Amino acid sequence: MSQPTATPPARWWQSLILAIQFLTRLPTPQLRTFHPEWLAASARWFAPVGLLLGSLLWLAVWLGSLHDPWLGALAGLLLWIGITGGLHLDGLADLSDAMGAAHRSRERFFEVLKDPHVGSFGVIALICAIVSKLVLLMLLASQPQKLPGLLLLPAWARLFALFWSATLPPLAPGSGERFAWQPQWRAQAIGLLALLGLSLWLAPALLLAPLAALLWRGWLKRKLGGMTGDCLGAGIEVCEILLLGLLLLPVPLLRA
Repeated sequence: MSQPTATPPARWWQSLILAIQFLTRLPTPQLRTFHPEWLAASARWFAPVGLLLGSLLWLAVWLGSLHDPWLGALAGLLLWIGITGGLHLDGLADLSDAMGAAHRSRERFFEVLKDPHVGSFGVIALICAIVSKLVLLMLLASQPQKLPGLLLLPAWARLFALFWSATLPPLAPGSGERFAWQPQWRAQAIGLLALLGLSLWLAPALLLAPLAALLWRGWLKRKLGGMTGDCLGAGIEVCEILLLGLLLLPVPLLRA
């Protein structure tokens, strides 16, 4: 009987393409082969892909705000949702439905979480998230000096997803569990240092960004005891909203 062959490691460009394909709807070359283990390896590119998203987001908001802050906010929001394909919004809706309908029943929670239909709790969460982002983007567009923070915001949120998947036990099979296969501690450390340095330069308020990651992790640990792929996606949405609010805070001491 022949022995099963080991999965070949993904090359750097293969894992980069996978990260772009997973996190965005941007066109990429198609890979001829794929192994589930490669998805975990692609996580080391999450923060750089977030920087790409942030660059496009900043450009859309800046161009639109040249005419009107509301136009800049709308352009940024539509691009944000369009490029990500609503991937993380879907996680937020699923988690909201599961939490709202679970009634402290663990079995009911996972039953609703797997349901592809969106319920009333999910719809309410989506409306709140989209309206929050639109209003906060408008407020940022009204203060052009704070717009550079948009370059870093998606990168921070996607780096958080690596932290959550590495430090919380998976509750169910899926993408969240796959990311936990390879925690990517080195990539997390490099990403953290890089984003702290860029935040100090472009948006000092984002030096407090890791607090948002800790808050969401604490909530997941207390409420669920672990994480799923939907928990990661919902966390990205929640933290992006928190960081948008953080960008609006005055930080005179950090700029001195």
